Amino acid sequence: MSEEVYDIVILGGGSGGYACALRGAQLGMKVALIEGDKVGGTCLHRGCIPTKALLHAAETADAVRESEVFGVKSSFEGIDMPAVSKYREGVISRLYKGLQGLIKSRKVDLIQGWGRLTGPDTIEVNGQTVKGKNIVLASGSYSKSLPGLNIEGRVITSEQALQLDWVPQRAVVLGGGVIGVEFASVWSSFGCDVTIIEGFDHLVPAEDEGISKALERAFRKRGIKFHTGTRFESVTQDDSGVHVKAAGGVEVDGDLLLVAVGRGPATANLGYEEQGIPMERGFVLANERLHTGVGNIYAVGDIVPGLQLAHRGFAHGIFVAEEIAGLNPAPVVDAEIPRVTYCEPEICSVGLSRKQAEEKFGKDNVKVVEYNLAGNGKSQILNTTGFVTLISEKDGPIVGFNAFGARVSELVGEGQLMVSWEAYPEDLARLIHGHPTQNEAIGEAAMALAGKPLHSHN
Repeated sequence: MSEEVYDIVILGGGSGGYACALRGAQLGMKVALIEGDKVGGTCLHRGCIPTKALLHAAETADAVRESEVFGVKSSFEGIDMPAVSKYREGVISRLYKGLQGLIKSRKVDLIQGWGRLTGPDTIEVNGQTVKGKNIVLASGSYSKSLPGLNIEGRVITSEQALQLDWVPQRAVVLGGGVIGVEFASVWSSFGCDVTIIEGFDHLVPAEDEGISKALERAFRKRGIKFHTGTRFESVTQDDSGVHVKAAGGVEVDGDLLLVAVGRGPATANLGYEEQGIPMERGFVLANERLHTGVGNIYAVGDIVPGLQLAHRGFAHGIFVAEEIAGLNPAPVVDAEIPRVTYCEPEICSVGLSRKQAEEKFGKDNVKVVEYNLAGNGKSQILNTTGFVTLISEKDGPIVGFNAFGARVSELVGEGQLMVSWEAYPEDLARLIHGHPTQNEAIGEAAMALAGKPLHSHN
């Protein structure tokens, strides 16, 4: 192994690392992929895939409970957590096998072990040195906590929450961002009494304020409690559970405290600083071409400041492989990356929020249309409320898209196309959307934005 020089050596086999490996191999390069745990990383084993499996189980529980609305008689007998876990693990296992097969068939050398950067072109793993003409850092992220808040006992992060083989009766969730609201949604559907504590003024604070308010209304209706604009102070735990104190005299008891305050870059003790890699707060600073400025070293995914999303890492990995191959690919632009929160109701967005658009173009140069799903046939059939919002420059292209409601995550693809391709409302309004679909709501919103609303009273 020490004799061989690879075209690319990748440190980390998550979404960014394995995408880079597969694309690099496809382009005829000799690739080594170093991973200490399992290929697929957080997303496949401890993140997107298992949480979405739980959310689907939660949606099924709600469908059974509410089936009489649709004239179907059923009785809800409870949640069998070991069976839910078996279903979740089955999904992961099938995807993991497929990924392992892909890596093998592309002849990527998978080196099992914890690697460390030891030079501008070397990574040490299992006591041996692996040499590469190009190095890609893809070490991913971990669940953060707050200073002084130890993850132990009944204080857990999403990793432990996914492994629970029981349903808490009462849970406290610290953090009302994506991870926090998704777990709150699952546990509530499973029959748990949930309270969220969020330091910002709204739940999902990174989203458009209209979305945040709609989610808060929906959560209130579901009986999910939350304290926004509330700073966490302390937690104690004993045999009866956790006792959480927050600002303003807020005190909440629960079986568990889920710490969901975001994810930090997994870059400590990997030799990055020693090799002169530019760092800030643990993140690797790379230019728009994801180069670190040191040798031929690139960085991808969650360790690069910006959106921490599996599909961003995946796009980064492909970009870097193509960059190394000399294909001069177009950079990955964060604003064009779809963002989805899979709570119930779902949230998705691409591009600028209303506030960001007004800051960028001026309030008078922005047009916003919100189309209510009450007028959408498929949404009525699904018994969901919600809306689709399009944001455009006045007499210009669509710069933002967001949607709120059951199953709207499936609309984000068209949202990405319109924003990335800078579609004008008139272009989109001309397109025929299938009926009855929730997708039609986009067509209706585009018609309204183009000045020819068909199903609204203005």
